[in-house]
Amino acid sequence: MSLRLSMSIVGAAEAEAVRRVITEDGYLGIGKETQRFEQDVAAYLGVAEKNVVSANTGTAALTLAVDALRPTPWNRPGKPRVLVPSLTFVASFQAVLAAGCEPVACDVLPDTGTLDLADAERRLTPDVFAIMPVHYASNPWHIDEAHAFARRHGLRVIEDAAHAFGCRHKERKIGSFGDAVCFSFDGIKNITCGEGGLCVIFNDEEARIAADARLLSVEGDTAARFSGTRTWDPDVKRLGWRFHMSNIMAAVGRVQLGRLESEFIPARRRLAALYAERLADLKDIALLRQSPDDFIVPHIQVVRVLHGRKDELKAALAARGIPTGVHYKPNHLLTLFRPAADALPLPVTEQLHSELVTLPLHPGLSDADVSGVCDAVREALK
Repeated sequence: MSLRLSMSIVGAAEAEAVRRVITEDGYLGIGKETQRFEQDVAAYLGVAEKNVVSANTGTAALTLAVDALRPTPWNRPGKPRVLVPSLTFVASFQAVLAAGCEPVACDVLPDTGTLDLADAERRLTPDVFAIMPVHYASNPWHIDEAHAFARRHGLRVIEDAAHAFGCRHKERKIGSFGDAVCFSFDGIKNITCGEGGLCVIFNDEEARIAADARLLSVEGDTAARFSGTRTWDPDVKRLGWRFHMSNIMAAVGRVQLGRLESEFIPARRRLAALYAERLADLKDIALLRQSPDDFIVPHIQVVRVLHGRKDELKAALAARGIPTGVHYKPNHLLTLFRPAADALPLPVTEQLHSELVTLPLHPGLSDADVSGVCDAVREALK
């Protein structure tokens, strides 16, 4: 077999949208097409357009959200802190750091890989102002409990929903409720802009701060660009970044959004269900747990390989031309985020890291492709 672990699913419609922006609109930066993409996403999620802030990456969206929700001024010694599960892409931690805050690595639950709120509570200090639940493998596990935890401790909730666009919790779309919810639209996500991201921030003033911050915090520049003008007498009162989404990226995203419900969601869910059916009886494989309250649109297909057989399985699949991945190396094991010697351990995260393997999943796969992968897994572990 020769498969891709993940891939962009784009074609003639996306190419035509880019051609139109280049040859007809003639303006490639942030402008009307970006505004239309934000309007489309707002309509899809059922939220106000003013609360949707697009960005050039998911990492940028996270940075904007942390910056907008961070208490200002900060009248305590040290940096404001955010509780983040260590089992996440380094973008989550980098975004917190980039916004002038400190990420605090937390342990995860063994059967979902999502934030362990009991462990997070043990790591609370007066400097913590937010928690960042990560919807690992598209799973918004215990998101209601995370919000209740935050209310109980006077915290904000910044959801890293990079994997979870199109998912629902109790029939509510992820991104339609909360404090701040951040998505990624890079090349292999549930929809793509080529690169791109977006945050939904439900406090109007915080959303305005984020919208300005993506354009170097030039006040009112987003509104000016969307109207086809520029701000020639600007004022700047906060740190900002060059984080805006271009019209080209937005054009791709608009086409992709139109394909999500009819094409991408059914394909991803069908293939994930086939994996679950074909691998459920293997004693050396455990699937991550999902709640019946959640409608999952899987970005990645993660399994736990038990009894120390992870490396054996990866090697056997590689020999068959089947790629695998590991999502992710825990952040507390990275040099930049290595904890102090007296920090609480993260045993579940480290155990999961020794077990997790990502199998191929994207809408370009056929049922026969997934069945072939499952046959290879079964042969390797029999």
